[in-house]
Amino acid sequence: MKIEILGTGCAKCKQLEKNVLEALAKTGKFAEVEKVEDLTKIMEYGVMSTPGLVIDGKVVSVGKLLTPDEIADLISKA
Repeated sequence: MKIEILGTGCAKCKQLEKNVLEALAKTGKFAEVEKVEDLTKIMEYGVMSTPGLVIDGKVVSVGKLLTPDEIADLISKA
């Protein structure tokens, strides 16, 4: 599983990264976590509002700071 956090380094983007790591710890799943700060790559996903969350190449959230529980739910469905 690969999880990408799309954002330019704002506070919400940094918090989303922390929440992703917490969600992974809760679920006990292993995933490659990558922070994507390149605007060109972010726009390739069609994301115009950050933070964005991508799981296995699929955009699952845009412009929202998800809680660890919300992320854990998305991970379990992926």
